[in-house]
Amino acid sequence: MAHRRAQSIRLFANPILEALTHVHPAVPLLVWGPLAGWLLLRAAARDLPTAGLLLTAAAGLFTWTLAEYCLHRFLFHYRAKSRVGQWLVFLFHGVHHETPQDRTRLVMPPAGAALILAVLWVLFGLVVPEPWLEPFLAFFIAGYLCYDYIHYATHHCRLQWTPARQLKRHHMLHHYAGEEARFGVSSPLWDWVFGTLGRRPRAG
Repeated sequence: MAHRRAQSIRLFANPILEALTHVHPAVPLLVWGPLAGWLLLRAAARDLPTAGLLLTAAAGLFTWTLAEYCLHRFLFHYRAKSRVGQWLVFLFHGVHHETPQDRTRLVMPPAGAALILAVLWVLFGLVVPEPWLEPFLAFFIAGYLCYDYIHYATHHCRLQWTPARQLKRHHMLHHYAGEEARFGVSSPLWDWVFGTLGRRPRAG
């Protein structure tokens, strides 16, 4: 984007629809935390083996990192041709690039997240066997929550821990040095795998 305003951009004339695009950072935890907890309780009730749960947890978190990369790169930065498509891309993500410091648009609105999760839930159900689907989804959601709060922190927190500062730098370069690279937010792993780390900016 040519300019990056500090104030919020109004997306809808309807006040109710507009309000749905603004999200307090506590909302994802309040909405998705109980769902993840419920799924884990259901898994615990089945008395699943600990080793299997640990492997499922690792698989769910790892799968989230790939989903995060693919969603960000191929959906949120989709080069739409039609005006409707361009508006949808802007609605989902372009507005964040236009106003990256807007605190109310740093975590995903529950309505959009629910739509994406519903599609992924069906797809995961085709490949993850029972009784492992529910704990897998619980940890996948946990990965999503980690992403949301890492993203918020990279924009609005002074990060002291070195790995956290590196994640912040990686994401800020995505915003200010080129939107065609550095799609990972919670991890640069898939940028490295798929060659989208981007060029290193010149010192000075």
